[in-house]
Amino acid sequence: MNAISYSEKIKINLSQVIGTAQDYLVLCKIKVVALLVLTALVGVALAPELMTQRTVIQQFMSLFGIGLLASSAAVINHVVDSGIDSKMARTRHRPLVKGRVSETHAVIFSLLIGCLGFIVLCVFSNLLAAVLTLLALVGYAFVYTMFLKRATPQNIVIGGLAGAMPPLLGWVSETGQLAAEPWLLVMIIFTWTPPHFWALAIHRKDDYARAKIPMLPVTHGIDFCKTCVLLYSVLLGVVCVIPYLIGMSGWLYLVISVMLNGVFIYKAIQLKWYANQGTAMNLFKYSIVQLMLLFIGLFLDKWFL
Repeated sequence: MNAISYSEKIKINLSQVIGTAQDYLVLCKIKVVALLVLTALVGVALAPELMTQRTVIQQFMSLFGIGLLASSAAVINHVVDSGIDSKMARTRHRPLVKGRVSETHAVIFSLLIGCLGFIVLCVFSNLLAAVLTLLALVGYAFVYTMFLKRATPQNIVIGGLAGAMPPLLGWVSETGQLAAEPWLLVMIIFTWTPPHFWALAIHRKDDYARAKIPMLPVTHGIDFCKTCVLLYSVLLGVVCVIPYLIGMSGWLYLVISVMLNGVFIYKAIQLKWYANQGTAMNLFKYSIVQLMLLFIGLFLDKWFL
């Protein structure tokens, strides 16, 4: 009887540990961070070998450091937005809102992984990469989350720069210096961000209105927001061709880019003139896949052609 009770206690404790770990992974927005690290990997892959040739372990640890700082920023975002999250259907079950993780523990966790990420970048990469990644964290976690998100309907446009930085960070971690080419990769994500988030904002307009967040469909209406989504989708298609035009990538990337952005524009047209209840969310979900495949296309074009 005692053995059974002891076994049950172990199972309960193990379940609690797993549940807590899952909560902290949710705070890190691990899926979003994985996509950011993928774009940073492409920055590493496209960078010229200006420094002493780096080992795979150094490159992996650099990406790990970028991921840790991105996760730290995500945790801060959860802490700052916990009040807003409690008012929105999409976010009301998050760990901080439900009290499964305290704000104090979340802040301590953010500081720990943020400091670790900075140290990892300093040790395995270079100081410039570490400082730029830290600045991106400050831009997202504080400038965007604490100020821009609540201040202007252009929050996504202005604040999107911080989230667009990983390709540049990957490049700098490899080369130790800035260059024009990675800024083009930043511009791709920067242009992609507004239609991506505005599609979600259209679908969740009532949530944002209830939380008093001045997202574009709340302040300017859904129809105007749909027009902006379409215009940015076309602009994204143009920006994505530039790597091919300047010789940064080849025909494989061009084909992949044209196909992916063609579908993006088609879905934006559907949203503008032929929308139903699920069109906006469909575009939002597709945009995630589109960006992932676009950067995979850049990687494949670089290393297999």
